[in-house]
Amino acid sequence: MTDTSLFSTILFPVLSIGGLSVVFGALLGFSAKKFAVEVDPKVEEIQNALPGSNCGGCGFPGCAGFAEAVARHKASYNNCSPGGADTAEKIAVTMGGSSGVFVKKVAFIKCNGKDESVKRNYIYDGPKSCVAASQLATGGNKSCAYSCIGLESCKHVCPFNAIIMIDSIAEIDSKNCTGCGKCIAACPKHLIELVPDNKKVRVLCNSRDSGKVTRINCRAGCIACKICEKNCPQQAITVENNIALIDYEKCIMCQTCAGKCPTKSINVTK
Repeated sequence: MTDTSLFSTILFPVLSIGGLSVVFGALLGFSAKKFAVEVDPKVEEIQNALPGSNCGGCGFPGCAGFAEAVARHKASYNNCSPGGADTAEKIAVTMGGSSGVFVKKVAFIKCNGKDESVKRNYIYDGPKSCVAASQLATGGNKSCAYSCIGLESCKHVCPFNAIIMIDSIAEIDSKNCTGCGKCIAACPKHLIELVPDNKKVRVLCNSRDSGKVTRINCRAGCIACKICEKNCPQQAITVENNIALIDYEKCIMCQTCAGKCPTKSINVTK
């Protein structure tokens, strides 16, 4: 092979590729500097203060999304339930503000239809999934169409082992619950909501049936009698669509409603 053929077949392509690599590298370096997006250092500081669970309970897509929202003053310092008061305070220091009073929120399952209280239409023998069972014509094997199905879909998605099953009803261990909200999305009956942990009065029912129908289906259900509403000294509880609802901003934990409820569907949790 002559020197000319050696250059044209081997060396020239290698040198050409090498040269192009240098040119493209230089262009990329120039573009990176020219079009670089400045990152607010506060975002990184806030994200470092977060627990990193990426649970989405704050309403944003993960801790990074929440950190950016806080840095832009579009989210409250107190919105990270897993982080709690300590995280809120760290964020406040970064932002140069005050975290305010942090109130932990926990998940709450609005049902007390345990085995001794609710009737069953049949024995369910399908996939162990609340979603699958809810798609049956009856919406599950319990006579109350609003009842917890009890097939542990919420328990399986909880990353903090805060959900236990007692008599076919899911219950929340508030000590372990961080309020991440993953169980809320997993419940096809929409029975789970976040409530202030320091307000322990809860309505253990979500039925919109009339009181007469509820009595037939579940002995522990709210019958919309309005006794709670009439006796609340703070007007913190109202009955709408056949179910008692508590306004926790008004509730002073006097527990009058729980004492007056004839079906004990209003309870005071531990």
